[in-house]
Amino acid sequence: MTIAVYPGTFDPVHYGHVDIAQRAAALFDQLVVAVYDRPSKQILFPTAERVVMCREAFAKLPNVRVSAYRGLTVDFAREVGAQVIVRGLRALSDFEFEFHMALMNKKLAPDIEFVCLMTNLEYAYLSATTLKEVAFLGGDICSLSPPHVQDALRHRVEAAGDTGEAPVPLSSLRD
Repeated sequence: MTIAVYPGTFDPVHYGHVDIAQRAAALFDQLVVAVYDRPSKQILFPTAERVVMCREAFAKLPNVRVSAYRGLTVDFAREVGAQVIVRGLRALSDFEFEFHMALMNKKLAPDIEFVCLMTNLEYAYLSATTLKEVAFLGGDICSLSPPHVQDALRHRVEAAGDTGEAPVPLSSLRD
């Protein structure tokens, strides 16, 4: 049985993530969506909320499960018995970052393969950062994320109040 890990912050999960997860789930026997618990960047949603949002977003994929993790992704992959780490690529800039990560992961865990899936053209522009910015600026996010994520973002916008400022500065948010 081939198990793959799809790691990320998923802050929040969007249709680009769903696309990669659906395609990876079709390639591997089991896919573990791994929500990183301690990113070095500021996040909008706490880990527990990101896990719940991911579980709902991927609920229709029977061979997908969602877990939070800390530490090195390769250590988590070994912990769940994964042979593969999956990442999505949108642009050349993603490739450079993912290439460096793949080389480091291969150095740390030569037994774990690294697979990149090219994003569907429909989502090539989409990132969690862009999604959050559009939401906080009052734009339509219906085609960008699942309805439950849209609701969560609307609540965050409402919580920001009349200032229209995000609880976390958007300039500090990255995918």
